[in-house]
Amino acid sequence: MIRDQYTFINPVELYNDIEPSAQHQQEPGLDAELSPRADLGEKTYRGTGRLTGRKALITGADSGIGAAIAIAYAREGADVALSYLPEEQADADRIATLVRDAGRTAVLLPGDIRDHTFAEKLVEDAARGLGGLDILVNNAGKQVWNDDLEALTVEQFESTFTTNVFAMFWISKAALKHLVPGATIINTTSVQAYKPAGILVDYASTKATINAFTKALAEQLAPKGIRVNAVAPGPIWTPLQVTDGQPQEKIESFGAETALGRMGQPAELAPAYVFLASAESSYVVGETINVNGGMPTP
Repeated sequence: MIRDQYTFINPVELYNDIEPSAQHQQEPGLDAELSPRADLGEKTYRGTGRLTGRKALITGADSGIGAAIAIAYAREGADVALSYLPEEQADADRIATLVRDAGRTAVLLPGDIRDHTFAEKLVEDAARGLGGLDILVNNAGKQVWNDDLEALTVEQFESTFTTNVFAMFWISKAALKHLVPGATIINTTSVQAYKPAGILVDYASTKATINAFTKALAEQLAPKGIRVNAVAPGPIWTPLQVTDGQPQEKIESFGAETALGRMGQPAELAPAYVFLASAESSYVVGETINVNGGMPTP
């Protein structure tokens, strides 16, 4: 059976063939080396023209959730600028090919968004390469587990906040001069904002901050016709999980705590980002959509 995101299917049994196992990659990790490979929607996402003519910048677009968003946006008719670390070039090249196969423009922008100067240049290069900008997805993130606050270094704490929070601020601020009424900003938060794990003090703190930032900025920009929203993933199978995102002994049971009893796939996140970027969500402002397999949130 040929399946797409509209196929009627039992969500409990979906992805039964993808079983995670303990493995380790050095940060930032590659989808190309993830085993089993994550579903980014390469074979399953079917577009319907919901973003025709739109121009999107996505951070962390080379792999995981960001890559799934890039594929979906392109198949919905948007041109896409992909932000990623230089070490992730192989993954980025593959996603760019899929964007171009959909008949859309792909602009490749390697660099480290923890660098304030690069973060601002990223926005200008994206707007120049796309001929404008009306969708910004702040998705790139850093997650490294640590179960002892005394052992959590200042360097790691600062790096996590710089990647997840400061870069979002810098990039969003730089994007405002390009965004017009009808434009959207979408931030990636996490179930960790509501149910923080003791081993993710720094990461969970950034995700709670992203929620608050999203709601405050949404209120500020709504009168200008620019909508700001967020998506909060649960346990999703991406390279983040095998680059010290969590202890490796937890990998084999990853996602078992959800109501569906399984981890999610990046392809299952993409439709939420499409909805928030499209005109269908014109009355949705300051909202966080939880895509977490049934984990209770406030």
